[in-house]
Amino acid sequence: MAAPSTTRPGATQPGTTRSREQTGPGGDPVLHDAADADPISVEHKGVVVDCGWGRLVFGQTFPSGDDAAEVLRAEAPGSRDICLYLPDPHVLVARRYGELFLDPSYTYRLDLTRPLPERNGRLAPPAGLTIRPLRDAKDAETVNSIYARNRMVTSPVETIVANATTPVFEHLVAEASDGAVVGTITGVDHVAAFGDPEAGTSLWCLTVDNQYAPPGTGMALTLDLAERFAERGRRRLDLSVLADNAGAIRLYEKLGFERAPVFCVKRKNSINEPLFAPSPEGYDALNPYARIVADEARRRGIDVEVLDAEWGELRLTHGGRSIVTRESLSELTSAVAMSRCDDKRITRRLFERAGLAVPAGRLADGGDGDRAFLAEHGSVVVKPARGEQGHGITVGITDPADLEPAVAAARRFSDDVLVEQFFEGEDLRVIVIDHEVVAAALRRPAEIVGDGETDIRTLVERQSRRRAAATGGESRIPLDEATEATLRAQGRSWDDVLPAGEHLRVRRTANLHTGGTIHDVTPQLHATLAEACVTASRALDIPVTGLDLLVVAPDRPDHVFVEANERPGLANHEPQPTAEKFIDLLFPATRAVPRGWRAAGVPADRTP
Repeated sequence: MAAPSTTRPGATQPGTTRSREQTGPGGDPVLHDAADADPISVEHKGVVVDCGWGRLVFGQTFPSGDDAAEVLRAEAPGSRDICLYLPDPHVLVARRYGELFLDPSYTYRLDLTRPLPERNGRLAPPAGLTIRPLRDAKDAETVNSIYARNRMVTSPVETIVANATTPVFEHLVAEASDGAVVGTITGVDHVAAFGDPEAGTSLWCLTVDNQYAPPGTGMALTLDLAERFAERGRRRLDLSVLADNAGAIRLYEKLGFERAPVFCVKRKNSINEPLFAPSPEGYDALNPYARIVADEARRRGIDVEVLDAEWGELRLTHGGRSIVTRESLSELTSAVAMSRCDDKRITRRLFERAGLAVPAGRLADGGDGDRAFLAEHGSVVVKPARGEQGHGITVGITDPADLEPAVAAARRFSDDVLVEQFFEGEDLRVIVIDHEVVAAALRRPAEIVGDGETDIRTLVERQSRRRAAATGGESRIPLDEATEATLRAQGRSWDDVLPAGEHLRVRRTANLHTGGTIHDVTPQLHATLAEACVTASRALDIPVTGLDLLVVAPDRPDHVFVEANERPGLANHEPQPTAEKFIDLLFPATRAVPRGWRAAGVPADRTP
């Protein structure tokens, strides 16, 4: 989702502030460089700062609340303006109840005149992590992708880059040892913006890549920002955090932030609707895969009824049309199409008939036939003919002695078991909706990174907790025989201490539910792969499917199809518009609604 242009009415250009009292010839507003701003006094100036995702409206600089409200009225579609420090905000909201609301958040404040708290006995960030200023468009694009994955409003790249060059903004990123940007934070200097006599600053958009950011990344970003503002002689750092964001509140209180009596005022728009409108009963209990569908439906004015929160089942109604869904599975998927995905033998047969590449395979007999097949192909995969989430799969069998136990493990999940040729390659998931490729992502097995001090078992447990937190409990690394076997194959055991910085894969399969990670590669998808996936969806005659392939690389044509999923997790593919395309399919009459926001999920490390 792209944020709107910065030339909209009432907006400022990047890195500037606007005074409502300053006008040029013909009454046109004059933008002044924030660095040259005079200290405010009783002559309020009406200061607005454009952040790209929306504008900060400094309420204390307006002659009256009504003046600030008029600026909020000029909010652009798909944007998220925030008015703070407004005297008597409750009075304004009471008078304009149909238009404005008080944000259900707390303001926390850090006293920058006191010594900052140390991180694990030191002020340095975690090992291998560097906090630095945002540099260029590449950094900005990565920041936007982290925003999108965490369902936050994104900003125009040019606005992010321009803001980062001005004294008003302190835009920092966290860079991992491999050069990847894994976190971001934005600070606004109120002195540079409007000469704030209270020498204040504020913190916005703290968020991290939950798949790759090491523990402590959010803390490191926050403290680095605070240090930079303290060095400028600023006296306080404020932030706004949703009242139910317990994880973020714990972080801020740990760092010494304290509650401050400041409220945020926002407009009642589609982005903010979850904050002021009551949610359907059971809505908060939905898993991320059902929640993303419900959020997109609500955004478009489609009525959402939660039929079974645990099951992820919804009834969506718009006008005279009503459709029941379970996550990405809907009544539009026939029972026949669903059964074709459910049984991998049928999936293979249909793909072969359609001229698609599949690995050589056979139905396991647990005896000589399986051993002969292994001898022919050298390495095989054993998996249940029916099942999902990677249960019962053994990958890369080369020893005949391992065949029988692998078949027995698979039979715990399905009476029929497949033995297939092992194909070396990357695990690619492609989402096809209405016979159109919408998203593609590489899935990689769970891995840990050593610190030179901690044993492998503890590292796995920590990474499992982080994956669970990042996915709403959907992803965990089992401490089971499959994980132990993966360690043994690499000459490792649970009690070994992994050297600092060394990466170790702890699962053979890349399934998300066993701790795997997912990486968007939609822009790199080769045309041959995209065409093959559309052919596969038509062969299955299914409107929504997640196709699993093994590929040499996403930008190369070589591939084999492994299986198809009739209920793919749409929430795993941010920033691609999977939920939007799904609702397009279900309710085509609502397609004209502009994409102005993402769902209101709040990860533990972000401010609203």
